[in-house]
Amino acid sequence: MDRYRIKPGDPVKLKDHDPNHKGDWKDKKDEAKARLLELNKELSDLQELLYAEHKHKILIVIQAMDTGGKDGTIRAVFEGVNPQGVRVANFKVPTLPELDHDYLWRIHSQTPGKGELIIFNRSHYEDVLVVRVHNLVPEEVWKRRYRHMVEFERLLAEEGTTILKFYLHIDLEEQKKRLIERIDDPRKQWKFNPADLEERKLWGKYMNAFEEMLEKTSTEYAPWHVIPANTNWYRNLVVAQIIVDTLKGLDMQYPRPAENLADYKAALLSE
Repeated sequence: MDRYRIKPGDPVKLKDHDPNHKGDWKDKKDEAKARLLELNKELSDLQELLYAEHKHKILIVIQAMDTGGKDGTIRAVFEGVNPQGVRVANFKVPTLPELDHDYLWRIHSQTPGKGELIIFNRSHYEDVLVVRVHNLVPEEVWKRRYRHMVEFERLLAEEGTTILKFYLHIDLEEQKKRLIERIDDPRKQWKFNPADLEERKLWGKYMNAFEEMLEKTSTEYAPWHVIPANTNWYRNLVVAQIIVDTLKGLDMQYPRPAENLADYKAALLSE
């Protein structure tokens, strides 16, 4: 899965990343889905261990274009995980009180505490994406935010947060297909926003913004992964595998149990 990781300093051209790529799982859809179920169980066990140990903090950042699959990824990857200790933070258009503060103020308050796994559905990176594409602030303002974000994540990492960032990469044709599906499916029509068609016209500008974001903010302590996302089952498999591998690498341990457990058990049995 390391093939999808953006190494610090590497140039990024999204045209070089195939959104249809399926790695070693091509023509193995059923096997991939079975493997995802195994990963769901592993992730559930690891999250319970994370919560019990109360030492590590996990931050997962998910960014994508509209219809990129952020919600679907979260549902599929974290299916069956105990909601205790796991939370999704959604970042919409800033409120007036949030606009009165610096743009990272609302972000910092949502970062994980010890034992928590927090998923950012969109994030502080909107401030170098939407803000840039729509010229909401001058270029000199959004350009310095790359440095802010790198240093903000350095602070989190040095204070014990493990950070994983995923860009779910789809192409223009796949987005068209998914928008039409939303219109055709009565269960999904509520998700369709006519403004999405206006955003679609800005695809090229968004790709440029994502490329610079990936180049300038992927670090050893907070790496970006460009995930092929045209195929949902492969997208879910890759994200789940990377998260599970990362949590395993933390070498977490359950806290020591109380002493004399046998005596307590005997007392309970004698009741």
